[in-house]
Amino acid sequence: MIKQTIPDVTLKTRVRDESVGGPNPFRWQDLEVREEFAGKRVVVFSLPGAFTPTCSNEQCPAFERLYDEFRAAGIDAVYCIAVNDAFVMYQWGKSLGLENVRLLPDGNGDFTRRMGMLIDKRHLGFGMRSWRYAMIVEDNTVTHWFEEPGINDAGADNDPYGATAPEHILAVLTGRKELERAA
Repeated sequence: MIKQTIPDVTLKTRVRDESVGGPNPFRWQDLEVREEFAGKRVVVFSLPGAFTPTCSNEQCPAFERLYDEFRAAGIDAVYCIAVNDAFVMYQWGKSLGLENVRLLPDGNGDFTRRMGMLIDKRHLGFGMRSWRYAMIVEDNTVTHWFEEPGINDAGADNDPYGATAPEHILAVLTGRKELERAA
């Protein structure tokens, strides 16, 4: 079992505020990650980017679909963090119809870099992105770590997905054999 404190990072988010008026009633709001996770048991998963195939078609929807099972296993919240800005993350969540998984924009890659998961994907036109990983965090301390094999930088195009699947994390949380992947 790993015991690492999550980084003390501020993420730039956008929140709806009707007092702003106009067609885009949102304002900037800083989100202090340690403050957000304080006193909670959460699952955090990170992925290469919003609107990318595996992230949009499999990983994020699977966490949303299994959200109630995470809650039943003692998880207070499920967060997805990606090296994308707040505008992109908002539109991605809207396009996926997310109601439970909270999307966190790490636009500058500060959280991802301090987790040691920032990789260079310029060869694909992506710039700096996150390697796919997940963790269980209890009151700002990482208690379980899940990372896809073969972390790589520029030049490799593989995008493994399995170790960070929600079914695998639920199996660890519940002590059960890994749940069957939904078709």
